[in-house]
Amino acid sequence: MVYLVGITLLWAFSFSLIGVYLAGQVDSYFSVFMRVALAALVFLPLLRPIPLKLAGQLMALGAIQLGLMYVFYFHSFTLLSVPEVLIFTILTPIYVTLIHDLLKRRFRLGYLLTALLAVIGAAIIRYSPVESQVFAGFLVVQGANLCFALGQVGYKTLIERTATNLPQRYLFGYFYLGALAVTLVLWLAFGNMDKLPTTHLQWGILVYLGVIASGLGYFLWNKGATLVDAGTLAIMNNALIPAGLIVNLLIWNRDADLIRLSIGGGVLLVSLLVHECWVKKPEPVADSGC
Repeated sequence: MVYLVGITLLWAFSFSLIGVYLAGQVDSYFSVFMRVALAALVFLPLLRPIPLKLAGQLMALGAIQLGLMYVFYFHSFTLLSVPEVLIFTILTPIYVTLIHDLLKRRFRLGYLLTALLAVIGAAIIRYSPVESQVFAGFLVVQGANLCFALGQVGYKTLIERTATNLPQRYLFGYFYLGALAVTLVLWLAFGNMDKLPTTHLQWGILVYLGVIASGLGYFLWNKGATLVDAGTLAIMNNALIPAGLIVNLLIWNRDADLIRLSIGGGVLLVSLLVHECWVKKPEPVADSGC
């Protein structure tokens, strides 16, 4: 839980950094490629030989959770307005619980209900009217949500089922290699070479996003996912919403509805308390070390 809370606070800064300093100024495919490449560089020196099957599984999960997720995510902005994208991302907790139960071959109604409560809290914070016919865009955003959910749940399940004495930091480089392969192809195919970073600030933000937010961030988030149950993981997927809005409000002074933020954040907190106190049942979690 500590990992998930810490990374939620860390990622809360990323949205504003991207929105204020990179979006519309630096090619998005280049930004994604740089983030993944720098993240991979952090963990490549730590790589250890592992069975080929396990390496392939980790690379596939990285390609899905980061690579394919970004394909859907960036394409969604060509179909939807920003508020519409934000509305449609709040379904991720439901996908987390359903995918986890599917992999475990079981169904737990309590986990789904607390995930739905988390979605309601996020909807209170993020809701804005949808003004156009956006069914195609909705499907694209759900593709991104599914990729992010499948990646983190798949990693959690894989680590729980894998018998290895290696700490996870020695395995995670394979995850980034899978994502790197996908993002490199995307940048070469669709990137705009005329929109590379032009200022030291933009390069500095990319380095921060790559090394810290993506490199350490995704590792510690997925590490945290292996240490909690699926219900807690699902709820924490939407905890980033109030955190990001608070950071944006306090530092960049952007408008935010404090009443909706407080009510929605309260609903998210209630969903977590209900899950922790009444719904959650003990289940094995993995801890192969950092």
